[in-house]
Amino acid sequence: MLFTELPLVQRPAAAAAAGFTAVEFWWPFPAAVPLDPDIDSFVTAVTDAGVQLAGLNFFAGDMPGGDRGAVSWPARSTEFRDNIEVTIGIGERLGCRAFNALYGNRVDGVSPDEQDELAVANLALAGQAAARIGGTVLIEPVSGAPRYPLRTTADVIAVIDRVGEQTGVRNLGFLCDLYHLAVNGEDLDKVISEYGDRVAHVQIADAPGRGEPGTGDLDLDRYLGELAAQGYDGWVGLEYKPAAGTEDGLRWLPRDRRAA
Repeated sequence: MLFTELPLVQRPAAAAAAGFTAVEFWWPFPAAVPLDPDIDSFVTAVTDAGVQLAGLNFFAGDMPGGDRGAVSWPARSTEFRDNIEVTIGIGERLGCRAFNALYGNRVDGVSPDEQDELAVANLALAGQAAARIGGTVLIEPVSGAPRYPLRTTADVIAVIDRVGEQTGVRNLGFLCDLYHLAVNGEDLDKVISEYGDRVAHVQIADAPGRGEPGTGDLDLDRYLGELAAQGYDGWVGLEYKPAAGTEDGLRWLPRDRRAA
């Protein structure tokens, strides 16, 4: 969501020039299985920039068009399954070990139970593939998508636990996006207190508005401190919409806090 004023393959270098040592990406291609030269160009862009790929989304459909994942979407399940090996392969090449699997919206003509059963099967497949390289499949609540069924921390934990209980695949983790949780009405202090030990990755934006920290009402420094006190020592992804371009929007974050 940052540096979108630049072509995709220029963004890792721009992040490095701004002082960051790691980046994360939504699925960076229009197709679930892109052409090999396109994959190579993306991998080269990250390696040439000298940054760590800290997180990568699986294929999630047409995100600008309102899609929010293919994990539980019967009509696109084959695409998701074909995408698993591509995504994990990119992760293996770039040392990425965190892979976000957006659950998918409810769809007409298919029961929620059927979608949820499909999600269990697909998440198990993704988890098994990620396990080969020591990776984790991330699940997150989402706001602003009325047909997306995972809105609370409890929703996500229930899915993670169901996959573990039914399939034995246990390398799924909670992606704690503080913005989505706040917008959906969760008590963030309570979430961190009750589920802090289940957090596998963190993303932030201020609320309301999904702008950079300081543009809304969330005490993000305090929440990040609480997460650290609960033992979280991983990356914090900046998943916000800059008000006036990425560089101007980064004034809130001193340069010495951008590097690991």
